[in-house]
Amino acid sequence: MKPGPSLMRHFLQFKDFRAEEYAYLFERTRIIKTRFKNYEKYQPLADRTLAMIFEKASTRTRVSFEAGMYQMGGSVVHLTTGDSQLGRAEPVEDSARVISRMVDLVMIRTYEQAKLEAFAAHSRVPVINGLTNEYHPCQILADIFTFIEHRGAIQGKVVAWVGDGNNMANTWLQAAEILGFTVHVSTPGGYEVDAARAGIRDHSCYKVFDHPLDACRDAHLVTTDVWTSMGYEAENEERRKAFVEWCVDEDMMAVAQPDALFMHCLPAHRGEEVTAEVIDGPQSVVWDEAENRMHVQKALMEYLLLGRIG
Repeated sequence: MKPGPSLMRHFLQFKDFRAEEYAYLFERTRIIKTRFKNYEKYQPLADRTLAMIFEKASTRTRVSFEAGMYQMGGSVVHLTTGDSQLGRAEPVEDSARVISRMVDLVMIRTYEQAKLEAFAAHSRVPVINGLTNEYHPCQILADIFTFIEHRGAIQGKVVAWVGDGNNMANTWLQAAEILGFTVHVSTPGGYEVDAARAGIRDHSCYKVFDHPLDACRDAHLVTTDVWTSMGYEAENEERRKAFVEWCVDEDMMAVAQPDALFMHCLPAHRGEEVTAEVIDGPQSVVWDEAENRMHVQKALMEYLLLGRIG
């Protein structure tokens, strides 16, 4: 039985959930991951179907959602741009009305947040943002869980964001406002984070630094992303020149906290946004971070379909 309208929730951006809901999700993730590591069968989503719609290609998003849904006992329908033609062969609202009558959950990875929101507004089932130009909430969910695994609570800590003021940066700001930590942001001129676009009301949750080394000073976590996100390839050469000083290196990690972690949502370009010494070094937790996409998304799907367990 699908959840009724009064019970249905979407996860379109990080601020869709409250702090106490994230506390619940992180605890559920820990339990679900432990079961996975112990080879304990856990399939609460048996007979449920997830539709995955990709207008932006992906490796981690597809594998993490697909493997996660199968592990939880459900099944998956995979649609690419050629299969779905969201908003082209038919209005996105009509696609939502049709697809949501046939499945229990929809994950969309697309360009404009507005398209995702239009789909969700006409969907009878929960919709998850797998990535848009504006936000990447599932990735930040995984990043924060990874930090908690390694260092405990993130509340009161400092996260350094070095690089583009993109969907990841927007989502880090939302998370900081909700969960009570601070983001140190350093971007090249012209690539700043837009707090209004991120939907931030409490501007004390982040600080802006002209130089990336200053942003990393005393940080508990240093994180970055590619200089050119998908959809902006025409700007690649221009960005390579603008971002040359925003490569996370050993000097930046040296001024962070002694036990600071390094994260990257991947794919990474060694020698561009991060040096090989950092991403392959002892402070890097990028592989745990990548795996945790699957575990947090399993907890998220469970929550959206079944509500709180226990």
